[in-house]
Amino acid sequence: MTVGVALNATGPDNQIDATVRLAREAAAAGLRSAWFGQTFGADSPQLAAIVGREVPGLQVGTSAIPVFGRHPLVVSGQALTAQAATHGRYHLGLALGTKLLTEGGFGVPFARPVARLREFLTALRQLTETGAADFSGELITARTPIPARVPGAEGGVPLLVAAMGPQALRASGELADGILPYLAGPRALAEHIVPAVTAAAQAAGRPAPRIVALVPGVVTDDVDAVREKAVEQLAFYEQIPSYARVIELSGGERAADVAVIGDEKKVAAEVRRYRDAGATEVVFSGTEIAGDVARHRTWALLGELAG
Repeated sequence: MTVGVALNATGPDNQIDATVRLAREAAAAGLRSAWFGQTFGADSPQLAAIVGREVPGLQVGTSAIPVFGRHPLVVSGQALTAQAATHGRYHLGLALGTKLLTEGGFGVPFARPVARLREFLTALRQLTETGAADFSGELITARTPIPARVPGAEGGVPLLVAAMGPQALRASGELADGILPYLAGPRALAEHIVPAVTAAAQAAGRPAPRIVALVPGVVTDDVDAVREKAVEQLAFYEQIPSYARVIELSGGERAADVAVIGDEKKVAAEVRRYRDAGATEVVFSGTEIAGDVARHRTWALLGELAG
C-alpha cells in the first residue's frame, strides 16, 4: 500500500510555485504521491504535469475532474500531455460532479450523470490507449478526424473515478482502473464500496481495481480544536446526497466524523484500518488545516508509513 497527500497551496503566493515547494517537501518526507483537486481555479492536469517534471519520482494525480462541462477529447489531450511530461507518473481521476456546481457553474442540467460517466470513460479509454476514437453515444460523441496521440504517452493513462454509489461503482469496475472514494471510512469501504467495485471488475473480466482512499486527516495533540475546524471546513459535503450517504455508511453523522485526527499512534492505526478495509492506497487531504507544524508532523508520519 502506498501513501500520498493531496496538495492545496493556500495564501497570496503564486499557486504554482507554492505547490511545487509543497511537493518537494512531500517527496522529502517520503510520501509517494501528490494529488490535485479540480474546481474552477487551477487546471489540475497542468499542475500535475508541472509538479511531476519538477519533482522526479513523485507520482502525481488529479482528483477529480467532473465529467460535466468537459469533453473526452479535451481531457484526453490534457491527460496524455501530463503523462508524457511525467514519463508515466500521471493518474487521471474523474468525478460525476454535483448538481450545485454543475448547474450553478456551467448552466447545464445535472442529468443522467452515471450514463454520462459510462460514455465518457468509454471514449476516453479509446483515446488514451490508442490516440484515436470513434464513439457515438446518447450523450457524447468523440471522433478523431486527425490523430490525437501524444508521443511519450504511449503507455496510456490510469483512469480512476471518484465513485461511491452503487451505479457509479458498477460503471467504474467495468470501465475504469480503480476508484477514488472520499469521506468513505473503513466500514463503508469494507462493507459496501470495495465489494461492489471488485465484483463489477471481475464480472467484466478486468483486473482487481485500485482503491485510492482519500482521507481528511492530521496529526495533532489539539484534537478538539482541530476537529472543530474540520466540522466547519467539511460541512459543504453534508449537503451532497452521495457524500451524506457514505458518511452514514461509515458510522458518522457529520463529515468531520470521518476525519482522522489525533496523535501518531491514532493516525497510524487508522491508516492500517483503511488498508484492512481494502484500500490499496491512502491519500491524506486537508493536512494544512492546523498549520505548518501539524502538517510537517503529519507528513513525517505518513512518510514512515509509506516506507
